[in-house]
Amino acid sequence: MPLPGLKFLRPLALLLLMLACAGPAFAIDYPTRPIHFIVSFAAGGPNDTIARLLGQYLSEQLGQPFVIEDRAGAGGNVGMQYVLSQPPDGYTIGFVAPNNAINATLYENIPFDFVHDSTPIAGTMKLANVLDANINFPAKNIAELLAMAKASPGKINFGSGGVGTSPHMSGELLEAMAGIKLTHVAYRGTALGMTDLLGGQIPLMFDNLPGSIQQIQAGKIRALGITTAKRADALPDVPAIGETVPGYVVDVWFGISAPKGVPPEIVDKLNAAVNAVLANPELKERFHTLGGEVMPMSSAEFGELVADETEKWAKVVKSAGVKVQ
Repeated sequence: MPLPGLKFLRPLALLLLMLACAGPAFAIDYPTRPIHFIVSFAAGGPNDTIARLLGQYLSEQLGQPFVIEDRAGAGGNVGMQYVLSQPPDGYTIGFVAPNNAINATLYENIPFDFVHDSTPIAGTMKLANVLDANINFPAKNIAELLAMAKASPGKINFGSGGVGTSPHMSGELLEAMAGIKLTHVAYRGTALGMTDLLGGQIPLMFDNLPGSIQQIQAGKIRALGITTAKRADALPDVPAIGETVPGYVVDVWFGISAPKGVPPEIVDKLNAAVNAVLANPELKERFHTLGGEVMPMSSAEFGELVADETEKWAKVVKSAGVKVQ
């Protein structure tokens, strides 16, 4: 004789089984519609350029369009705040760069905690900053610059594309580690700074390597040093700053993050897709022409990088007393 209620338990068990399988099934089907890829800076800059390159390859890899949206403002905070406010379904992702690590301390009233409020997806690319000098600047290398700066504290200016940018913080880190004092001149973008460097209005400027390499190779400015731990393949004769200031390293890294709570299956699928396109020789070469190299990582490794960089730049920002309201 059947037990009472057994006929009701069987449909319930079937329903529970279907629900248990639903999450992985949806993740496997992902993506089924366009993915919005948010860049927190204006169109035409390095972040936008790299994101659009990645978007092309990822569209082919995953079979859905990657829609690039530029949402500039507040040093990248406007775009990232938008990303973190979206549903954690993998259909809105953000392009991540050193500004996200720097801004955590730079801005007093930032409306989110990037490390804790985001889901790391993947690393994508890294490149160097470079310390450029006007062609008539007396110092021909980092050692000569340090000697000049120690003899005249605060009297040597260096430009950058803005307060809190990676090039600006590269200069602040050099000051702290070398025990010198320079004077920062913030420009509204690197193009204006480069114009003044070429014209001799400023003697020095930190810049992303892709923004300076043509002027360096043309002999219009002099590269004193590269910020990465090793010399750049594109400029093998330019020493790393760390060769003179031991331990000095600034990597300009790029990656992808999403709102907190994206299902692990979707994170894994996005991460695998990114790493697959980074292995493409054609994309590697295109990154190389920009002065960079691919940076494949697991989602956990990228999350660790962001956390470490946030801690590193917090110390520099506090030490230098740099603040943006």
